Amino acid sequence: MNENLFTSFMAPTILGLPAAIPIILFPALLFPTSKHLINNRLITIQQNLIQLILKQIMVIHNTKGQTWSLMLMSLITFIATTNLLGLLPHSFTPTAQLSMNLAMAIPLWAGTVITGFRFKTKSSLAHFLPQGTPTPLIPMLVIIETISLFIQPVALAVRLTANITAGHLLMHLIGSAALALSAINFPATSLILILLVLLTILEIAVALIQAYVFTLLVSLYLHDNT
Repeated sequence: MNENLFTSFMAPTILGLPAAIPIILFPALLFPTSKHLINNRLITIQQNLIQLILKQIMVIHNTKGQTWSLMLMSLITFIATTNLLGLLPHSFTPTAQLSMNLAMAIPLWAGTVITGFRFKTKSSLAHFLPQGTPTPLIPMLVIIETISLFIQPVALAVRLTANITAGHLLMHLIGSAALALSAINFPATSLILILLVLLTILEIAVALIQAYVFTLLVSLYLHDNT
């Protein structure tokens, strides 16, 4: 009960060395590959899910945008597995760190913007000044559109960080309340434990939804620039 509420969000260390990099690389080991002609059930389900998600994300893209399919599938897979592993007890969630999410959002956003300016220069510049804008409002609208463009990666990172952090804090608070009431009021503890189980199911859904939302927004940015 005396533990700091934000202790679980601190970057872990092993023998004084940062352990964030091995934790980030660990989800890649959870996806098996097969060298056999006929895949087993696990790999078949995995491939079918990847094909389904890829079809949903890539349906709006042209040929140039579809070249990002491997990048987007790797992104959604990494975020989803990292979020789910963060729900395990005594684990660390890299996606609860704003610096980690900014490190993912900024390069992807910059890649889509650079792609737009390279292949659709006139269309990309036209976003800064909507058609039919009165002349006195042109400088103000250019500034507003520029700010809205540069705030996109920040919004991506903050959205993912806030959702993951809020869920973890709520689970921590409810678990602490159940532990405190366990020796005082057993019926109340049972109700809180049921609430904690339901919240855990909700957090599993949030972990998957946030991975999909992050990737879908990057996909929409790419669609606007290809």
